[in-house]
Amino acid sequence: MIIEKVWAREVLDSRGNPTVEAEITVSGHRITAIAPSGASTGTWEAHELRDGGKRYGGKGVLKAVENVRTEISGILTGTDPADQEAADRAMTELDGTPGKSRLGANATVAVSLAVAKAGAMAEGVPLYEHIGKGKVLPVPMFNIINGGKHAGGNLKIQECMLVPAGLPSYSECLRAASEIYMSLKNLLKKKYGPSAVNIGDEGGFAPPVNTVSEALETILEAASDAGYAPGKEIFLAMDAASSEFFENGRYDVDGMSLTAGELSDHYVSLTKEFPLVSIEDPFFEDDFETTAQLTKKIGNKVQIVGDDLFVTNTERLMRGIKEGAANALLLKVNQIGTVTESAEAAGASFENGYRVIVSHRSGESEDTSISDLSVGWGTGQIKTGAPARGERTAKYNRLLRIEEELGSAAVFPGKKAFGL
Repeated sequence: MIIEKVWAREVLDSRGNPTVEAEITVSGHRITAIAPSGASTGTWEAHELRDGGKRYGGKGVLKAVENVRTEISGILTGTDPADQEAADRAMTELDGTPGKSRLGANATVAVSLAVAKAGAMAEGVPLYEHIGKGKVLPVPMFNIINGGKHAGGNLKIQECMLVPAGLPSYSECLRAASEIYMSLKNLLKKKYGPSAVNIGDEGGFAPPVNTVSEALETILEAASDAGYAPGKEIFLAMDAASSEFFENGRYDVDGMSLTAGELSDHYVSLTKEFPLVSIEDPFFEDDFETTAQLTKKIGNKVQIVGDDLFVTNTERLMRGIKEGAANALLLKVNQIGTVTESAEAAGASFENGYRVIVSHRSGESEDTSISDLSVGWGTGQIKTGAPARGERTAKYNRLLRIEEELGSAAVFPGKKAFGL
């Protein structure tokens, strides 16, 4: 089979902003994939090409769409969709810039994911089997209290996550998350009033809490109310996204102005107070040194995750590995721009004892590719928002179907995914 046509169109993401949908035609079948978009983005991420001007407030993507229809189409039409690496290398070489700023990473990632889906169809296998031989259902990390750029309230920590790692299967994790999410909704209404259950970009609630301790305590209370045991069945995680509250050498968080060392001590205190299993981007995006120091302090107990620190870039990841900064990679395909480069980052992580969490973006779509990537690459962890909003539940529901397809062959790591 060959790629008969490469096309693209401008569609909307979950925030109502334009994004790129790529379409690959193979044997008359049209396969699509949609590029996600982040709100809290790292400086070193691959470049998202926007049109500027008045249309869509400057956020239109017609230039990126045209790049797919013309230049990318020109090099991929007539090629084998099963050769993912060849397609991705061809696009990277065609772009010719370090951050895919000419064609746009939103163009290349949509096409790369569509090629992966087309390759799976050509081989007659599910996407997770096409891109890897893993059969690991990931432990989901649910962002159920939103802060930072995802919510717009006083809470500076961007994500407070529920991690039901003590449950025996993926589907039981999802059920627990849904029940705790509803319990949290009732609890927040009682504590703060009806407006407390307004939701942020990732489906989590955005209550008027001021500190991460207050948010985490509320999640644990909701879990207990729903009948789940904190520290045994239910654990917590957080994405600090600390670059967003870093200015002039200090961190403005939880009502305090802290140095990097003081913030490190704050994290250590939180790990003693709460059953935290993962802290993401604890310091600003270029602070490898303090991240390494925190990893040395608590990395044997808590997963320290590089998102803005690594941006799914193998070069930055290898620097982190060399310096001992973090012990896990947050993998976002659109941060680097192709499936192949993402797979390389995952492989480098595994080879060096780092864990991998496949992640969504705050601007998402109905596309479910990342669910398959997490299973096929055997990452054991996935982060794709609250158990609410269609663009989030689409990913979780896809994993339910995969769990059913794999049956007894499915592996669920549970607490082992976090070294517990």
